[in-house]
Amino acid sequence: MKVLVMAVVALALSGTAARAADPRYPNWPCTQAKVPEISLAAVWAGPALDDAETQWKNDAKITALVAKLSARKTSIDEAEKSVKDFLASSTDKTTNAKLLFAGLFDTLNAQRSQVMNGLERVSRKQREAADKIREETIQLQALQGATPRDEARVEALGNELIWKTRIFEDRNKVVRFVCEVPTTIDQRLFALGRVIQQEME
Repeated sequence: MKVLVMAVVALALSGTAARAADPRYPNWPCTQAKVPEISLAAVWAGPALDDAETQWKNDAKITALVAKLSARKTSIDEAEKSVKDFLASSTDKTTNAKLLFAGLFDTLNAQRSQVMNGLERVSRKQREAADKIREETIQLQALQGATPRDEARVEALGNELIWKTRIFEDRNKVVRFVCEVPTTIDQRLFALGRVIQQEME
């Protein structure tokens, strides 16, 4: 039991050492650098958006299309086709293109912030969980070395540690997966921005 618990705890906690490569973001758990917001210039080379940045929400067709294009369940191919179809049927292509991109920029940036805030929340909880596991490991070592030894308590705490460590590891796996989401959002915005600009030309 002792060897098993120590091995499991060591494995789980080894992942916490490499955290926070950038001191500005101590709770950022991903290997990807944290970029808090997508810059407009990085994804849009079209005409100035001007009042489109605030006006896009006033157009029901645009807001419905933005919701569809921003949804991760909508494939990028389907999204690009929807953009082309919408702009091909627009009487004022330039205005609608600007409104559409302004809506996508707003919505995808907000989605991205939500995911990143969630990652940092989980990271804080993982750090707390790691500290708790370490404390309980020290308690277990003390129980194992006690005379007389309380086998029931040793076994109960050992089992609890294995369980907590398993949860900790599972969360780490989920975090690694979710760390890819901000990049996927960046790529979607860049791809759709490019299609919108091409359709304007």
